[in-house]
Amino acid sequence: MIDDYTDPVAVCNVNDLQECEMKSFEFNENTKVLVVKQRDQVKAVGNKCTHYGAPLHTGVLGDGRVRCPWHGACFSIDTGDIEDFPGLDSLPCYKVDVQSDGQVMVRAKRKDLENARRLKDMVKRDPNNSVCYVIVGGGPAGAVCAETLRQEGFTGRIVMVCKERHLPYDRVKLTKSSDSQIETLQFRKPEFYEEYGIETLLGVAATKMNCEEKTLQLSNDATLKYDKIFIATGCTASKPPIKGSDLKGVVVVREYDDVKEINKLIKPETNLVCLGSSFIALEAAQSWVKKVQSTTLVSRTEFPLMASFGPVVGERVLRLFRDQGVTSIMNSGIVEILGNSDNQVTEVVLKDGTKIPCDILIMGTGSKFNTEFLTGSGLPLNHNGSIDTDLYLKSLVDDVYVGGDIANAPVYAYNQERAAIGHYQLAQYHGRVAALNMVGKSPEELRAVPFFFTMLFGKGFRYSGYGAYSDVVIEGDLENLKFVAYFLNEQDKVVAVASCGRDPIVAQFAELKSQGKSLHRKDLQEDASDPVAWTKKLKVIGKCI
Repeated sequence: MIDDYTDPVAVCNVNDLQECEMKSFEFNENTKVLVVKQRDQVKAVGNKCTHYGAPLHTGVLGDGRVRCPWHGACFSIDTGDIEDFPGLDSLPCYKVDVQSDGQVMVRAKRKDLENARRLKDMVKRDPNNSVCYVIVGGGPAGAVCAETLRQEGFTGRIVMVCKERHLPYDRVKLTKSSDSQIETLQFRKPEFYEEYGIETLLGVAATKMNCEEKTLQLSNDATLKYDKIFIATGCTASKPPIKGSDLKGVVVVREYDDVKEINKLIKPETNLVCLGSSFIALEAAQSWVKKVQSTTLVSRTEFPLMASFGPVVGERVLRLFRDQGVTSIMNSGIVEILGNSDNQVTEVVLKDGTKIPCDILIMGTGSKFNTEFLTGSGLPLNHNGSIDTDLYLKSLVDDVYVGGDIANAPVYAYNQERAAIGHYQLAQYHGRVAALNMVGKSPEELRAVPFFFTMLFGKGFRYSGYGAYSDVVIEGDLENLKFVAYFLNEQDKVVAVASCGRDPIVAQFAELKSQGKSLHRKDLQEDASDPVAWTKKLKVIGKCI
């Protein structure tokens, strides 16, 4: 109805924007709109990313979509719908009319002025539709899959099997904001799942599956009969086989209950030790360093994040942690964990025999795929427990789809070669693609460009891409953590880009890869006066893409 919209507001003149340009303009004192000019058409959508609120006018304009500068989420400029992740909600989409004098008149739905996020239209459960789709896993992939099924018109039964006792939540925040309560982390409230008829079995795990019979047995002794199934069971944090690893106070951090338990143990006099130098170990050390007496990071590598960032960036990250009071013992490891008569950890023994006091040991050293229940199911597993999929996230078995960490799926940014990548953004994207193909209106191919992000002591690190590299080219000010790192393979092709303090350059690389384009060493050297001249490859002859 026309009454649902506000009166038109002049936000700018069409000549205020060049072709393939986007700018933020005020709609009213509380609302800004993102106005985009592309292919001689003017569109307007919300100006803030629905994930963490990044200003989208500082992001990247692609072909019919805008990409968030911080974490890479993508939104259609035609509809405002979210197309890539992280996040869940879509942007408000405004009505635009360009008058004869060039004034850009914008009308907004009144309800969109109350909320900068928009939930896509969803259907509800039809009790007469007996078709049953089962989602195994209550993580980011499963949550997005369930919502997308309803958004795409599926009215049958949806059952989401969640091993944890909580509704799907933002796991990324666990070690970034360890004091968060589960209610603030959860994607949706219970009423949301009730309204749209999405059954959530909490604290229930899959125990056995039979692909021929299309049945799934559960830990509550129930059996589900499915028509199609999406498996996204993720990983479980694992402890290395170190003597004493079963002592009290030796923990992993993967789930909300893990963090809740650690918070109970943390005291001002605590000696905290974090084993490993992965993102999880680093974020854990960062999260609790100001709340304990001492924090020690123990790693077998010379620098943290060696596999992802290499030695040059890794060395700077190491100094960042030491500057913040984290004692870092590198090129080492823990060979034994010692405890007292109450089986409480008291010390750890390092490779060189040194003993250091330890009241809590967080092991951030590895994980394993949660696919044991599929043994003997008829669904082939790889030796590491991952599952091969095709471009549509279909497995080798009819009506079985796989996504998230366990999916050994084609990666568009990696020449469509298969890889199992444990990224939050990619898991959500998998959930969307799987749901689109389960509904089956039209095939949706994976165009996966991995995007990873972390915050370490107030410094935002971004990373996009995938693949083995043999050289790292640093541009900018590494010392002051305002740099870009280009990771090149033996053919001088850039396989990944990382940055700190240089948004939106990683988002620009992600958009470039999503367009099927490549970046090479010669592109980085093309213009000495402009080290990021390669970003112009995003635009050609007055047209985007």
